[in-house]
Amino acid sequence: MASFEVNGILKIKSETQMVSEKFSKREFVVTTDANTQYPQYISFQLTQDKCGLLDRYNVGDEIKVSFNLRGREWNGPQGVRYFNSLEAWRLERASGQQAAPSNYQPAYQASQAPSTEQFIQNNNAIVDDLPF
Repeated sequence: MASFEVNGILKIKSETQMVSEKFSKREFVVTTDANTQYPQYISFQLTQDKCGLLDRYNVGDEIKVSFNLRGREWNGPQGVRYFNSLEAWRLERASGQQAAPSNYQPAYQASQAPSTEQFIQNNNAIVDDLPF
């Protein structure tokens, strides 16, 4: 099974829940693309002995989450349903962790992109002087 990684800011940190006598889980939410118009809020879970991994981090910390994507099938009264979960197995402080200033603007914005007409005009003006 492939594992994935994502960097983001810890937004929500819940307490450990005892689902049954033998199973515990802890959920948390990480915000990615926080400085964009459409930030993404990604919900993860830690299970069993991994629940304590979240204790060292505070809301607002930038972290790197290593996780597996899990899927399962459930046969219920309304038929078969499918569920996914993001099962975190390692948490680390994000490398080079420095919060971006609140007035952060990405270097490139869609409104600054050249129009198609400008691109075609500029492209036609280019002289092809490459030897191959």
